[in-house]
Amino acid sequence: MKKAVVGLLTLVLLVMAFAACGKKAGVPVAGTAKAEDMLTLIPKSAQSVFVIDVHRGINIPFVDKALKTGDDASKYKEAIDKFGLDPQKDVYFAAIGLSQVTNAEGKSVPQGAGVINLKYDRVKILDQIKKENPDFKEDVYEGVTIFTVPEKGDDKPMYGAFLDASNVALGTEAGVKAVIDVMKGKAESALKNVELMKLVKTSNKTALLWNVTTFTPEQVKQMTDATPMLVSLKALQAATMYIDDKNKGLQVEIKALSPDAAKNKEIADMLTGFKALGAMGSAEKPELGEFLNKIEISSSPDNVKIFIDMPEDLLNKLGQEAEKQVKSKLEGMKPEEKAKEPEEIK
Repeated sequence: MKKAVVGLLTLVLLVMAFAACGKKAGVPVAGTAKAEDMLTLIPKSAQSVFVIDVHRGINIPFVDKALKTGDDASKYKEAIDKFGLDPQKDVYFAAIGLSQVTNAEGKSVPQGAGVINLKYDRVKILDQIKKENPDFKEDVYEGVTIFTVPEKGDDKPMYGAFLDASNVALGTEAGVKAVIDVMKGKAESALKNVELMKLVKTSNKTALLWNVTTFTPEQVKQMTDATPMLVSLKALQAATMYIDDKNKGLQVEIKALSPDAAKNKEIADMLTGFKALGAMGSAEKPELGEFLNKIEISSSPDNVKIFIDMPEDLLNKLGQEAEKQVKSKLEGMKPEEKAKEPEEIK
């Protein structure tokens, strides 16, 4: 009897372990995937990862209103008709993995790709891309078709790949190929990046957008050398950030992780000083002063934290002011109309 019980328990444990392994290795499926599942397609080499809950974010009431009643509402509807894709219904998550690489000129530049989790009609989207981009090119890498939209003017070429029925990759050529390597099992995912995953475990993964970033000593040195004011950041090791919709508004938290408590306090004091200076100049723009009052800056032995809690009415005020400023600048860019010549006396 004991042997039977032990054998049954062993079988149950094996089935549970197999199920857990199978779930972890699978790619995210549109409609059932969770935010953290997106990391299964991000390469281990990524130093910074952004994960966005597009489906929730784009359906927030004030975002929905902006899409459907703003100046570009007709363009938004036209794009839906063209591509057969409604972002509010069909797009679920987006994840971006970035790393710093050295280019041919010896400069450090970002490289990577984003993965969009969605339900889509591949044929219809591809046909529309080809129609709008006559120089469209296709290539095959590891059995996956990579499409290239050639550069226009100063813009660099864009590379993309339809990974499967639920995921599309967009980014640099190397970045898209790195995602394909992960999907094909030729390279490890971000789940195997120990330092990155330590940050992920403590992140607010239910937020609309969350980000984790690791820094090498060389990268920190480059930052502090370029901006001496940031010398207190020499002990910086990583950073985390999230944006979430709370109380009909938005909450933003940014943390710079550093083990130097004294330097952390220096940075917090410096940021508080900048905030005070900004408040002094906000008499003519009360919405700016209101925004600055919502910023909380603090430090602890292991981090510097900035927290912002913006209610919906403040978001609306800031949005209206930004729109006003943009329109004003656009008006200033218009060429002056020539003075009309007086009509000839007949």
